[in-house]
Amino acid sequence: MPSRLRAAVTGILVAAVLAMLALTIALPAGATGPDPTIRILALGDSLTAGFGLPQEDAFPAQLERALRRTGHDVAVIDAGVSGDTTAGGLARLEWALGSVEDGDPDAAIVALGANDGLRGFEPEETFANLDAILSELAQRDIKVLLAGMLAPPNLGRAYGAEFEAVYRRLAERHDVVLYPFLLDGVAARPELNQADGIHPNADGVAVMVERILPSVEALLARAGGTASADQARGAR
Repeated sequence: MPSRLRAAVTGILVAAVLAMLALTIALPAGATGPDPTIRILALGDSLTAGFGLPQEDAFPAQLERALRRTGHDVAVIDAGVSGDTTAGGLARLEWALGSVEDGDPDAAIVALGANDGLRGFEPEETFANLDAILSELAQRDIKVLLAGMLAPPNLGRAYGAEFEAVYRRLAERHDVVLYPFLLDGVAARPELNQADGIHPNADGVAVMVERILPSVEALLARAGGTASADQARGAR
């Protein structure tokens, strides 16, 4: 091989080795490249499933887009079933977790209880079902955001207070991020709801996402995402 060609080949090889060394040094110990996508399971009812809306306007899809716009590498998995109660969510929890590719999700948003309240179920029954769901998720080391719900006012103040307290008690017991009311800013606003007055329209879902976003970022921090330490502590 001519000396000039040999020198050129040697130079290329040296440059390649140096580039590999630089990449290795730049990565933290044990790292193999960019952080993997954080998978969030959204376990809920029609408010999660996007009743009456195209899939791209439903809560999981809008939430995923909002998180990606803020720089989070996430996938929000829709595990909402219209009409589901907390008992139904508990019954299908194993199936919902099993439907996630490559093992358990990194985090979960549990948004159940609206139908319990509409049907006047005993708050302690709602508590027991959600407690079992959160216990199973904790056993699998899946970080959780618990989205609360309010009971319809026609069931009375005493029932409403007891029902609302279910979510605070669970958040304290399981040390999860609590978002007190999933429909905050949307409930009872006709322009943000469909004709039934119960289910948000696309604009209503956008308001839900905007308001819950800081709590979801706190969840991501707990799940190993990039949110700040203050967000990781969450607000309760």
